[in-house]
Amino acid sequence: MKAPQCLCQICTCGSDYLPYDVANRPVRVPAECKPVTGEMDMGTTYRRDYNAHKINPVIIVKPVERKYKREGKVNTIPTYQADYRAWEVQRRETNKVENAYQLPTEKFGNSTTFQDSFFPREISLRKSFKPTVVTKLSDQPFTSVTSHRSDYVPHQLEPQLKVSKEEYKPNSQPFVDTTTHRCDFRGLVGELPKSFKPEPSKVEVKALFDGTTEFRDRFQPWAISLPEVHKAKEYVPPTGNMELITTSHLAYIPHDINPAVLMRPVERIRRNNAPFQGNTTMRDAFQAWDTHRPEIVKRSQDIPKASGKFDGMTTFRAHYRPHNIVLTQSCKPSKMALSSSAPFTDETLYRTEYTPKKQEVCPATYPSPPGYVFVNTDSHGHKFFRRVSPDVSKIAHANGNHLPKEIAVVS
Repeated sequence: MKAPQCLCQICTCGSDYLPYDVANRPVRVPAECKPVTGEMDMGTTYRRDYNAHKINPVIIVKPVERKYKREGKVNTIPTYQADYRAWEVQRRETNKVENAYQLPTEKFGNSTTFQDSFFPREISLRKSFKPTVVTKLSDQPFTSVTSHRSDYVPHQLEPQLKVSKEEYKPNSQPFVDTTTHRCDFRGLVGELPKSFKPEPSKVEVKALFDGTTEFRDRFQPWAISLPEVHKAKEYVPPTGNMELITTSHLAYIPHDINPAVLMRPVERIRRNNAPFQGNTTMRDAFQAWDTHRPEIVKRSQDIPKASGKFDGMTTFRAHYRPHNIVLTQSCKPSKMALSSSAPFTDETLYRTEYTPKKQEVCPATYPSPPGYVFVNTDSHGHKFFRRVSPDVSKIAHANGNHLPKEIAVVS
């Protein structure tokens, strides 16, 4: 016997993991909700343990405001107004000197070194050394021969080969449109899930709301007494006369004291009725002159103005000579299709070396491969088939025996 031939590629995942039939998970049906009969007890421990108490409003303990009034008048005279005395001040005479400056009558010499040294001269234009633009004509004829014209050889083009399109031939076999979804899907009729949400019902309580709180139950008002007001003792003036004698009056002995004589000499004010002499060395040495702004020195026009009409002739118009333009002849070849009587060689390496081969179909794709006989299935789920050759099958059919030649594994 020969070694078994594998019809497909087997991997560790395909050999170890086998497909199993997975059943749908059973759906758990929840129990129906049955409402409880009877009335609901709304009592709580808060309402049972805390009792209501009557509360009186809290009395304010703020003391009464007292306002003090004074009947006497306020003396608003300051010490500065009481001690200061205004004195009569005499105005001083001004010692300003009258301006006795007289303008000079002579003219100020305003010539500068530039005016003394500069002499205006005539401006001479420089001669232009630029050559005149004159076109030079050649006596020789124009040679229009180029390398393209001399080296180009026209050739005739071969006619373009027309390749006929192959007609479309539809397939005669019917289209197999079976899919895994169509094979495995079973259309089972299902029911919509029921909602177990309770119906909205409004809860109504007819009893009145008892507004008791923990603060009202625990808090007990205490009686608060008003604070006692301290009364000041009334002033009782003493009886009899007041003795104004002090230790300074008893121990002090008055003495006759003359005022101290100032050691500073008495200022003697000397008045001078002569006029103030305000002459200085600056006023004596400086003499003001009549100054005028100097006139602008203008140059005389060296170029005289033109008197006649403007001649619009330019050097370009004067020297330009028109020439007849000779158009160059086009050397481009004419668009003509070149035909050839020789047949077109359309052989390629692909056409000469290609050998068509028949595409074999893997027998593992069939549920029961043709030319194979099912033998058994191992523990891993692999199916074994036996291949039958035509010669052996004839002998076997003649003798009534089936001889195994090759065993194939299809997963």
